[in-house]
Amino acid sequence: MSAGVELKQTGAHAPGFSGSIGRMIMRFVIYAFSIFLIMGPISSLIIWSFAEKWYWPHTLPQEWGMKYWAKVLEGKMAESLSLSFGIALLVTFVCILLCVPLSYLIARYRIPAKSLLLLIFLLPQAFPQLPVFTNAMEIMYRWDLVGTLTGVTLIHLVGALVFSVWTMVSVFQSISVSLEEAAINLGSSRIKTFFTITLPIALPGIIASSLLVFLYSLDEFTGSLLIGSPFITTMPVYMYNSAMGYEMQTASVTGLLLMIPGIILLLLMQRFMKSEYMAAFGRG
Repeated sequence: MSAGVELKQTGAHAPGFSGSIGRMIMRFVIYAFSIFLIMGPISSLIIWSFAEKWYWPHTLPQEWGMKYWAKVLEGKMAESLSLSFGIALLVTFVCILLCVPLSYLIARYRIPAKSLLLLIFLLPQAFPQLPVFTNAMEIMYRWDLVGTLTGVTLIHLVGALVFSVWTMVSVFQSISVSLEEAAINLGSSRIKTFFTITLPIALPGIIASSLLVFLYSLDEFTGSLLIGSPFITTMPVYMYNSAMGYEMQTASVTGLLLMIPGIILLLLMQRFMKSEYMAAFGRG
């Protein structure tokens, strides 16, 4: 009798056990497929960056070495890298100066057609970048800004302002108005309240928005090519020129060097971006 009870209990647990194994296998397959999608292109870049001689039909390079790393770091790439970082820092600084007060006004005050104003900031991203930047290039030709650092900075701001304004508006909307009202009721001015209460609370969100703008500017290609070439060569343009010349090793090294700061900054942004900012995103 007890043996029959044990058999029934074992049979009752069997479906649940097999179901858990099936879920574990499915989860493992999804994880493995995701890792393959991510690491596949990256592994190709890594192999090409160290390949000194690689011909068909060999599966792996015949000769390995640091020849192209040395070539890239000693050549014009270092200049392009420092230029890209300088432009990205400048664009980020200008965005902070423009977007912090603008985003605060949009988030806190009743502005006529506020939704329309936010929509206008999205328009450059609503259309393909090539026609947008081509029309901007015509305007910049009239002002003699093509091929200049000022022109490249301005064309980067076209897209950077979108990310900056929308992110910072959601940051300020997530901060309770009652904190500012309490400070004002205690005798603090609005300006002092902004700098002593609102701005410190919003600082993590502003940092996250700044990192997003910096990454956008660092990786921006279309506007840099149309407005900056041939005098202003950023890292993405340098990588494009290398790939067009079938210099796969040089392009791979450049791609890896562009990817490293992006990964680091994305990890930092994940630390500073809070869930309440995303909950307030797009809220009127």
